[in-house]
This record gives sequence, C-alpha cells and structure tokens, in this order.
Amino acid sequence: MPVLAAARAASNMGMGHLIVVDPESLDRERMLRMATHKAAHVVKEMRVYPALKEALSEFHCVVGTTARTGGVRRPIFTPREVASELLKFAPHNHVALVFGSEDRGLTTDEIRYCHWLVRIPTAAFSSLNLAQAVMIMSYEVYLASLTPPEEVIPRLATSQELELMYEKVKDILIKISFIQPENPDHWLMNIRRFFSRIGLRSTEVNLIMGICRQVSWYGKPRPQGRVHGPEFEKNNEPGKGLGNEGP
Repeated sequence: MPVLAAARAASNMGMGHLIVVDPESLDRERMLRMATHKAAHVVKEMRVYPALKEALSEFHCVVGTTARTGGVRRPIFTPREVASELLKFAPHNHVALVFGSEDRGLTTDEIRYCHWLVRIPTAAFSSLNLAQAVMIMSYEVYLASLTPPEEVIPRLATSQELELMYEKVKDILIKISFIQPENPDHWLMNIRRFFSRIGLRSTEVNLIMGICRQVSWYGKPRPQGRVHGPEFEKNNEPGKGLGNEGP
C-alpha cells in the first residue's frame, strides 16, 4: 500500500500531516490495522481531497517533486538545495511537499500549482516509488531542521489567494490581447514563475486584484463624465492609499 508506506516514511522523519488526492481506493481501517504504532496517528489524521487545487488551498509554499525536465519547466532543485530554504518559510507559513502517483508522477497541470520543483538525483533509472521519494525529501528537511535558519520569511499569500489572482490576471491579459486565448495557462506560466520567485503577501495579491478590476472597469462603457473607477476612489479615500499598507 503506497500511501501507508509513505505515512511510515513521513512519521519516521517527524512529519505528521499527510494529504491524499483523488485515490483510486483507500481503506483507512485496513491501513490502521497494518500501521506501526508511530505511524497510526498519521493515518488517522490523513485528509482526502478530490483535486490537488483544493488540497493546496491553505498552503503558502508548495514544492513539487518531478523526474521530468523540459523547456517549459522552471528551474529544478535537488532535495538538499531546497530543504534549507523551506525552513525559512516554516515558522510563519504552511509548507506542502507534493508527490505524484507512482505510475505517472505529477502532470503539467498539477505542476503549475507548485512554487518550486525538486528532482531527486539518481544514477540511472529516475523513477522512485512513493515511499522512497517521501523518505528522501523528509530526511533532507529533517536534516536541515537541525540547524535553525538565519532568515525567516514572513507569512505569504495562500495558494487559494494566488489562484484567484492568477484567474483575474489571465482574464485581463486575454482581454488586452497580451496572451493567446487558445492556451492561456501555457502563456501564464512565465507570470507564475515570476511571482513565485518574489513570494507575494496577501496585501500584495489584493493590490494586483484591485489593479485588474480597475483595468476591467476602464475597458467597459462608462457613465458620461465619470473618469475614475471604484478602485481609484477606494484607494484615494482619506487615510487610505497604496502607501499606507502595513509591513
């Protein structure tokens, strides 16, 4: 049972939360009977979601594992390279490690939800089973955790907030003919990579959403004499404005 083996591996390295997405079959009671004492709590608290987007909604930093490399994919790191970086996020952000199924890995659509990508180096055959991949990634994170990070990343926007923003940005860029409407998600990948490198906070996501709403308003027929849209008026109320956001 790949999921049970993954739960054992995660438990061994001190990771206590496991999420399963769209499993073909999942017998939690049978898994509990087969689980070791230390892994049983991971199985009991395991959450199941129908889709990856929903499963990642509350996470601020998402790392996907992949054995594939291609021209459209962002830079790919090793587990050791990324582990120490993740510790900077952990104090104030929810961090997710994402693993694909054993037969096909993560799809291109699933990878777009990941902020970073990791490839586990191998000598020849690049495919690992799920438990092996979970153990290697968990071990590297555990090893990195033995040395406290010198820098701590503040709380970032959640995956759900980012996805809402990307949908709004995509809609606007199609309207102004900046990206191709036939395959907008492909053209949006460079924008996703850019924002992933920056690490947006909730206030910054709200700012970008406001700009998109203002651009959308400007492109529509307006009442005669009205020059400024609702976002402009909101941001220019006394005591408000772009320069008055908190840290």
